[in-house]
Amino acid sequence: MEFEQLKLDPRILAAIKQTGFHQATRIQQEAIPIVLSGKDLMASAQTGTGKTAAFVLPALQHLLRPSKMRGQGPRVLILTPTRELATQVNENIRQFSRGLKMTSGSIVGGVAYGPQLRMLRGRLDLLVATPGRLMDHMEQGKVDFSRLEMLVLDEADRMLDMGFIDAVKEIASAMPTKRQTLLFSATLEGAVLKIANRLLNTPQSVSLAANHERHKSIEQCMHHVDSKAHKQKVLEHLLSNGESSKSLIFTATKRGADQLSKILRDKGHKSGALHGDMSQNKRRQTVENLRKGRLNTLVATDVAARGLDIKDISHVINFDLPMVAEDYIHRIGRTGRAGATGQAVSLVGSADWKKLSQIEKLTSRKIKRETIDGLEPTSSEPKSPGARKPNQKPRRRFGKATEPSTARKPGHWRKAESKGKRSKVSRVKKAA
Repeated sequence: MEFEQLKLDPRILAAIKQTGFHQATRIQQEAIPIVLSGKDLMASAQTGTGKTAAFVLPALQHLLRPSKMRGQGPRVLILTPTRELATQVNENIRQFSRGLKMTSGSIVGGVAYGPQLRMLRGRLDLLVATPGRLMDHMEQGKVDFSRLEMLVLDEADRMLDMGFIDAVKEIASAMPTKRQTLLFSATLEGAVLKIANRLLNTPQSVSLAANHERHKSIEQCMHHVDSKAHKQKVLEHLLSNGESSKSLIFTATKRGADQLSKILRDKGHKSGALHGDMSQNKRRQTVENLRKGRLNTLVATDVAARGLDIKDISHVINFDLPMVAEDYIHRIGRTGRAGATGQAVSLVGSADWKKLSQIEKLTSRKIKRETIDGLEPTSSEPKSPGARKPNQKPRRRFGKATEPSTARKPGHWRKAESKGKRSKVSRVKKAA
């Protein structure tokens, strides 16, 4: 389907053409008409499917109609889990709003407050934000939601996984109840479905594919490794065999990302690290170096890599398997994009078999086992992943786990229904 068939404004269609897009993806075909109709929407879509345009394009169309409300605040708010994704969404807004007299901006952590405050004091049509930094400004009474007409929750599943569920609720409660709400997520189940039922009003639902249908263009395999040293040797082989042109490697920790990146540099690879302890400018420069070929290997944590939009990643390598099976889907979705094929390789140690089993259950497929000549494992795969080893005693647990306490800080924001009222806003962690 061509974009002209979606009844978008000619100015928006002209901007789409300038970006080089002609055919709408499936998520765009199904989501855009629903959003244009004014109905709430919850949609299941993976990264690389064109989901950003699925809400940006109809949001821009909505903004072409003059607002009936007075004020300076945004008419559309897009919440994202990470700074990188916010930057990507904001860039798409700039591309698609060429020729339109609209103001947009982003509120994210890791950058100075001053420019953000000046932006919030001016007239704003569309705002992209991470929950943590937006809450900071709300606590200071710097955010005006009196004109808010549309709320978009992008990658809602990840937002909730990162602990932002309370922040999302607080932010939504500060908005007019009469609004259009859109929720995009990799899955529509569990906590995501609960928050959707709470925030959306009789929404339409769009689901692209079942788990087993996802990532058909990605060849998935795993290598059994005996130790960390063995794992590093297998990784070195994978990066040196000439098949990998640009690789994204995932580690479990920030320290692990730094250490592995240094090891790879010492072995002659053009490698860099990406994690939440780096400044925003440093992270942006690292990603740019990868895009332009100054780096060919990026070692990253899940949080930092969320929202990365690099088209030509040939390999995604799970040096450490993710703690949550759904994150595996997000990770491997970094390759095999826009019709290209990709490779997803997982390095599985003795403590990882249960994680692998959960991933295979989620994806409804058995991941191919592979070995490298000369680097074969000495141990074998357990018959029952997650089962205790022979003669291994069960762990005893003492006491009950307690929920961490959260401090509360007084603050206020302006609301359509009750301007000037002071409220309490719970402190939430900043986006990594």
